[in-house]
Amino acid sequence: MQKLLATVFLCVFVTAFSAAQAGKVEIIGAATDSSVPELVRQNLEPKGYLFTTDSAKPTCELWLRKSVPAQAAKETEGVDYPEIAESTMVGLIHFADAASDFRGHTIPAGFYTLRYELMPNDGNHLGAAPNRDFLLLVPAASDPDPAATFKFNELMSLSAKTGGTKHPSPLSLIPPDKPGSGTIAKDDQDHWIFNGTWKLSSGKDFPFALIVKGIAQQ
Repeated sequence: MQKLLATVFLCVFVTAFSAAQAGKVEIIGAATDSSVPELVRQNLEPKGYLFTTDSAKPTCELWLRKSVPAQAAKETEGVDYPEIAESTMVGLIHFADAASDFRGHTIPAGFYTLRYELMPNDGNHLGAAPNRDFLLLVPAASDPDPAATFKFNELMSLSAKTGGTKHPSPLSLIPPDKPGSGTIAKDDQDHWIFNGTWKLSSGKDFPFALIVKGIAQQ
């Protein structure tokens, strides 16, 4: 009997623990805030996502670009999203309260465009992250044209406006483990990961996984 009770308790504990790792995703309407440039709003999908993670208050809101420009994919070491060109705008994110980027630096409350970029493959960044794919936050008011492209240093400077420092504000992309599921869950490194899908200009559905909350392991 004691063995049976122990087994039941273990099952309940594991189930409760697993449930605690899953966040909540709600579908919301279009991005309409006037602080976001009109051209940006026009290029977003008419629905967005509201994420709630480990507190009662929502973590952030996310809108994806209707059609993400695609390029011919070529295999590059450490790159998981070769069909997205560097500096491409892929969406918009909103933090109602101050948050943290993947480096642990403060993101003030507000709206930010998300632009794809690769971490340099050099000695200065060796070991900074397991992969090179990131989305850089740019204050929406400073990024009015989704079709614009930027050189690496230009985008670094734009993203640095987010936290008011000399450094860009990144969110980390990782390989999707639940392709296109539209779910958010926490991994064993306290990273809250959203699995979603971009619509590419090529007509392809392109799964991605984005760490919307969590910092790099030191």
